[in-house]
Amino acid sequence: MRTIIIAAIALAATASIKAQDINAVLKSIEQNNVELKALQKGNEAAGIEIKSQNTLEDLSIEYSPFFQNNVSGIASSELVITQGFDFPTLYGARKKAGKLQRNVLDMQYQTARRDILLNAKKLCLDIINYNKQKQLLQERRKNADELLAMFKVKFDNGEATSLELNKIKLDRMNLETELVQADTKHANALQQLQALNGGLPIEVNMTEYPAVPADNDQTMYEKAVATDWNVRTAQASVLAAEQDVKVNKQSWIPKLEIGYRRNTDGDMASNGFLVGGSIPLFSSKNKVKIAKARQSEAVMQHANARINAENSARALVNQMKQLKASVDAYDVPLMRQTLKLLRTAVENGEISVTDYYVEAEGIYKNMVTYMDIERQYQDVVTEIYKNDL
Repeated sequence: MRTIIIAAIALAATASIKAQDINAVLKSIEQNNVELKALQKGNEAAGIEIKSQNTLEDLSIEYSPFFQNNVSGIASSELVITQGFDFPTLYGARKKAGKLQRNVLDMQYQTARRDILLNAKKLCLDIINYNKQKQLLQERRKNADELLAMFKVKFDNGEATSLELNKIKLDRMNLETELVQADTKHANALQQLQALNGGLPIEVNMTEYPAVPADNDQTMYEKAVATDWNVRTAQASVLAAEQDVKVNKQSWIPKLEIGYRRNTDGDMASNGFLVGGSIPLFSSKNKVKIAKARQSEAVMQHANARINAENSARALVNQMKQLKASVDAYDVPLMRQTLKLLRTAVENGEISVTDYYVEAEGIYKNMVTYMDIERQYQDVVTEIYKNDL
């Protein structure tokens, strides 16, 4: 019983961590994502297949009985056992090629993993944004409830008009609608996150974005290009293609064959060794040309991947700077202070309810715009550092 209680407490603690830490959410998705599990199994099968291409040929056994009219049973027979193999240097070259091909598979897995975790982190950022918006809407609804209660008393005392009362009621009605919409967006994002988590439930209750690395613009750019998994995968493909050319350059070397032969003729038997080979006059034709063409393709794909990574990193860093400037331009404490002053003014009858809502709506719109820009800023920063996920 004690063990069960301890396990339950540990499980609750884990759930709490998941609800407060994006890294914990991403770790859970990495462990449970079905697509990543399938890729792992696919790479495992491909790795075994690559290894099997460098094994010895199957042993060949032939037995031939011969019959004669004047002899009862088998007159003579021949048994041939042979083993074929490539020239020893070819096995070494293929072993290195296989290692490089498996490295490409690992890089492709890392690229797919990055893309899945990037999608997951962006969903977490969306949920944080929705939580922030819900907090603001709940504050506004609470404010509307308090104003409504206050102006009902004023209306009963003849100090407020029905128009002012209806204005507050309409505001509260609109806020309820916006809260439902925010809840729907939150639920949809959480459902997508759950799908990435292999269908298992997951919580994201955070209301604060993760800290942004303190790198300067040049460092951000250099890191984004140097760590890009698309570039690294393309580079690994170039190395694998170069080795494949070396392997195919040895395709002209004859295959060797050794074996054992036993011939019987009545009670007499003779034994001997078999040595032979096959000369690849036709099977090796154009193999080197094909391998070199694929190598050229890999080199060009690598160059293209690097150009795309550099252009993307440069554009993202520039976009991040612009968004950061926009975020810094908003004075959130000032906006909140102004809302408090407006609330005090309408309570004291210094301004009308209509004037209050005109001013307050403008401030709330600015706060929502600030949240949207803040979300875009976090999204761009996540893109810059996506290869660190």
